[in-house]
Amino acid sequence: VLSARAPAMAVQVPLWHHYLQAIRSRGAPRAQDHQRAENVLFMVLEHVHARDPRFLVDYSHDLEAFQFTLRSSEDPLDMEVPLWVDAEALLIEELGVPEQGDGPASCRLGVPREVPGLERWMTDDVFSASEDSTTCCGHIVPGKVLHVLKDLLVAAIVHCKHHSLITPGSLNAASLREEGLCLSLLVSSGWRMIRFNIVPVVRRKHRVPALEGAQLTPCFPEGSLKRIISQEVPLVPASAQHWRVSTDYLLTRLLGALGSLQGHRLDSLSILDRVNHESWRDGGQGPGLTFGHLKMVLLWASVLFPAPEDWAELQGATYRLLVVLLCCLATKNLPHFLYPERNLLQDSGLDLNALYQRVERFASQPEAFLRIHVTHLGRSPPPRIGNGIKALLQLPASDPTYWATAYFDVLLDKFQVFNIQDKDRISAMQSIFRKTKALGGDES
Repeated sequence: VLSARAPAMAVQVPLWHHYLQAIRSRGAPRAQDHQRAENVLFMVLEHVHARDPRFLVDYSHDLEAFQFTLRSSEDPLDMEVPLWVDAEALLIEELGVPEQGDGPASCRLGVPREVPGLERWMTDDVFSASEDSTTCCGHIVPGKVLHVLKDLLVAAIVHCKHHSLITPGSLNAASLREEGLCLSLLVSSGWRMIRFNIVPVVRRKHRVPALEGAQLTPCFPEGSLKRIISQEVPLVPASAQHWRVSTDYLLTRLLGALGSLQGHRLDSLSILDRVNHESWRDGGQGPGLTFGHLKMVLLWASVLFPAPEDWAELQGATYRLLVVLLCCLATKNLPHFLYPERNLLQDSGLDLNALYQRVERFASQPEAFLRIHVTHLGRSPPPRIGNGIKALLQLPASDPTYWATAYFDVLLDKFQVFNIQDKDRISAMQSIFRKTKALGGDES
């Protein structure tokens, strides 16, 4: 992407924008990779549908493809397989209030008695009869649905390979042997393999109270929340017996709504995802934050900073995400955007202290990380965060109330020398930390 004259180009274009341009230049090839892999998968799913019409093919994945072009990371992609069923006729049986931190409540999908059109879902391969209910005769069981879909996928793959409908090596089904709440396939895009998680879904209207609050309205384009709320929501397997609302679907729609606004919201997400992949996760070889974690950080930052001017400048926009992320890592709490009582960092298996240090190093000396090509390796400015400031930044890890106090004003006084860009960065950090009580304080 970059030639040997990159240092001269970097003088003409600010480093942050140069880095973003390099990421964007890979967007079109990534979109083509996604399309080629998706076409292979559609071929297989069409034969699944031909064998069992209860499983439909959904070709509307534009937002998912767009999200893939934003990423540098290689996290698996979801491919929903809608079930052909009158979902509004089904009975939703909630299993009570979920435990603190569990996220969306689980439910069972009951088949009501004497309702025509549901007979195809009352066969033993997907249905469990119930004798103790006066309203429903049994339930659609997600574990059974997954088993049927797995057998159909295997048969469809064998058919496609036998008739040369897909090229040799274009699909690896070894992961289908694993038991889980989705069916995983590795699909070739030509030169890269993309992992898709095949998920059976039941789409129906469902309330999501978190999206109905007035406090979210200023953060998103006018009417966008109302449109998202009015759409059907997928129910996905939560266990072998139960279903739950798919939060990934809703979060992707919210991200798409943010993308229609002016400013650098999605650009800042792309930059952090690239730095995360290359530096914090060692080229994707080590454990660490996922694109989903960073997407959650952007959504929270958008709520904390709804004003358009907060996102008008690329570096300032990125630092808004950075300090929210530092706050979450320091307090070891990244609340789910739709279910804030659920902490996405809890039981993650990540070394949060080590990860905090890596993120802090980038915040202190970003120029050392914004490298796309070896010819970018020049002299970097000295770190902006000294040992005293590092100690202050660690305080919220032991006492989250620091994020809701004026301690950050003391932190600003510790900065010895800074240029205009540093002033913009520090101003952004100061205003953000003053607004992060919802993330790190008692009201989280």
